[in-house]
Amino acid sequence: MTDRKGINRRQFLGSSALLAGATLIPWSNTVLAASNKPKGGILRICVDQAVSVLNPLKTRVNPEYLVAELLYSGLTRLRPDMKVEADLAESWTANDDLTEWTFKLRSNLKFHDGSACSAKDVAASLLAILDPNNAASGRKNIGPIQSVSAKGTDLVVITLTQPYADLPVNLAYPSAKIVPAAIVEQGMDALAQKAVGTGPFKLVSYEPERKIVVARNPDYYDPARPHLNGVEVVVYPDSTAAGSALISGDIDLMMAISATDYQRFQGESQVDALRVPSGQFLNINMACDQKPFDDPKVREALALSIDRDAMLQFVADGFATAGNDTPISKAYQYFDALPQRKADLAKAKALLKEAGYSDGLNIKLVASDKPETRAQLAIAVREMAKPAGFNIEVETMAHATYLDQVWKKGNFYVGFYNMQPTVDAVFSLLYTSDAPWNETRWNNDKFDAAVKAAQKTTDNAERTKLYATAQTLMHDEIPSIIPTFFDILAAQRTYVEGYQLHPRGAVFRLDEVWFGPKAPKR
Repeated sequence: MTDRKGINRRQFLGSSALLAGATLIPWSNTVLAASNKPKGGILRICVDQAVSVLNPLKTRVNPEYLVAELLYSGLTRLRPDMKVEADLAESWTANDDLTEWTFKLRSNLKFHDGSACSAKDVAASLLAILDPNNAASGRKNIGPIQSVSAKGTDLVVITLTQPYADLPVNLAYPSAKIVPAAIVEQGMDALAQKAVGTGPFKLVSYEPERKIVVARNPDYYDPARPHLNGVEVVVYPDSTAAGSALISGDIDLMMAISATDYQRFQGESQVDALRVPSGQFLNINMACDQKPFDDPKVREALALSIDRDAMLQFVADGFATAGNDTPISKAYQYFDALPQRKADLAKAKALLKEAGYSDGLNIKLVASDKPETRAQLAIAVREMAKPAGFNIEVETMAHATYLDQVWKKGNFYVGFYNMQPTVDAVFSLLYTSDAPWNETRWNNDKFDAAVKAAQKTTDNAERTKLYATAQTLMHDEIPSIIPTFFDILAAQRTYVEGYQLHPRGAVFRLDEVWFGPKAPKR
């Protein structure tokens, strides 16, 4: 249970031993158990931005992942200790060289429209994710899949292009959800406004910028869950207003809060402030294929301008740990403890001069307004880098505009990412040359080779060595600056039971939440 107004110690220990079991022992079997948790109530959870995408295969940000998780299921899902467990799949096995996996589905699975969910639907969904024409966010993240086929109604056979031990973990990716094959065949346009999933809740109404309402799915595969009658996902763009709503009891759970809010809520007797260490980070993305950042000296100069310890306080009020310009925090299994980069303004200034900017470098840094720490980080970078000769103009814009105009297109902007389930997942999502979100265009052949080799081996010592090589290359060449790893913070009314903050940041498991006896009747 999460400590009142404190860190969940068990979650911290679990995240520190990340995937020790899930990576090396991927086979699993979940037995459903009867529940004595009380049923009833409507949970009101607030998010800070619109749920613009309802199609689960195209979700991109946490509020969209949340709604997709309420309405849909995957083959597997991640526990709060970051280990994989069964979801629609009841169990799975692999051949000796880990190139072919067979997933056995639970019996009597149903979609919300009453139709049966079978191996055909799973195969169609995974193939739709892999189809580049669908622009699915999980296309490069569910594994090196060559083919997917249905064997009867309850067996799904996945053939890989190479040995890959992390497949069950990867299939828990937030947008790797299962939809009806019939809808896939029609082009999936229907999923933009309606939901046909197998998840614990069914869609009641969808107002993307205001409120999404879901109700308990009576045909969910686990009759003991969910405990709640329903969930209302309420959009509160203003965090101050959201905090006031939580204190007054108008909402029950804030999905994400700032460090300031955390400290504020600690003084409230009816509110629990929640915290868990994570690998969540903000990164300063630099387009390595464009001037001025095609010069490694400029990137290093900027990295040496940043005081990491001061950044922790400025951006996170100490609710974070120092980053070292790789996306791998101490919470990951294959973290490599490289020498910590420290601020060195004299060297930064000299490097900038060597790069041809003796009179300083003028450049614009763009930051979305969600989460608000992006703008805070940008301002801190502006001030810290000024003595080294960087004249940075900070532009903050609405998140929707940022996604449309800057993300994956700009040459200098602040990104934000949740912790991924494995080291391979974060590298393959953001930094390999073929990554779907290759924002930096670093495109380093040696880095690609190390990541690819690590994917193919099940030898733990060899994987450790390869991932260390990849981290060293990133640390030395600095395609993006990662100065901090954030703790994940949230808050709830004290009557909310069963909610555990997940270090992944994009996993919520509201089907396990119930209301205590002091909850309001609704």
